[in-house]
Amino acid sequence: MAITTPSPYRTFTAREWERLRQDAALTLSAAELDSLRGLGETVDLDEVQQIYLPVSRLLSLYVEAKQGLFGATNAFLGSEEKVPFIIGVAGSVAVGKSTTSRILRHMLARWPTHPKVDLITTDGFLYPNAVLTEQKLMERKGFPESFDIDRLRRFLADVKSGHEEVEAPIYSHIAYDIIDETVRVTRPDILIVEGLNVLQPARLSVDGDVIPFVSDYFDFSIYIDAEAEVIEQWYIERFLSLKDTAFLQPGAFFRRYADLSQEEAVSTARGIWHSINLKNLIENIQPTRGRADLILHKTENHRIDQVLLRKI
Repeated sequence: MAITTPSPYRTFTAREWERLRQDAALTLSAAELDSLRGLGETVDLDEVQQIYLPVSRLLSLYVEAKQGLFGATNAFLGSEEKVPFIIGVAGSVAVGKSTTSRILRHMLARWPTHPKVDLITTDGFLYPNAVLTEQKLMERKGFPESFDIDRLRRFLADVKSGHEEVEAPIYSHIAYDIIDETVRVTRPDILIVEGLNVLQPARLSVDGDVIPFVSDYFDFSIYIDAEAEVIEQWYIERFLSLKDTAFLQPGAFFRRYADLSQEEAVSTARGIWHSINLKNLIENIQPTRGRADLILHKTENHRIDQVLLRKI
């Protein structure tokens, strides 16, 4: 008799998951979705209704429960401190993290209570190219060691502590570097933090003490999943689209790729994927999948076919 290994997740097909939206209303129009959809993404209103409406409803229950806990704690302490609810969104390069994060931000902000929802990406906490070059990390950009983790952790600690205003650096995908601008986060009700390695576990200091990592500040986490071979194809398709658009912009770091032939561009994209992004996925990103509260699995047509929810 086969032995079934217990799973910490409940697994749903897309159709089963859709039933959990109950009477949640769709608050997103086709035009709005067009503005939120990333390059190569094909999410439509049917998928928003099938997948993202139940996710929004689930998050509303989590936020409500957390607010109840905050209220009880404030009553116990005799204080009125506001603590934001932080959602982490993780996954590989080219898997659709940004699109998912933007859709969720839009939908959460339209709950009946109209919460203030902010979104930041951890790309802004990459070390500048000058630092990466000096430390010989340019070929490992996106790996955990290429991020200023201390600064990211301070940012999240300040947000979670209820600071009136906290600034985050901004990363330009055109310049492929940190730019001299910041985004201000001003006491949100909900903050979405999107990035490659946001579910990395805590690490030890040189003294052996555990150093909190970004996921320690999350109240809920989402992992966008797909097979590596499928993501590779999406990465190549995105590279080809960027070759004819963003790579042509003034100051583009990858301007040299804009003049490649189609065959050369595919070969170049595949080489970058295997030498950097696939290695990062296998070594650092994919192993954190089991730490997520919710896993959204995509098929090769970009559609989410399976949802895994961690058992409480």
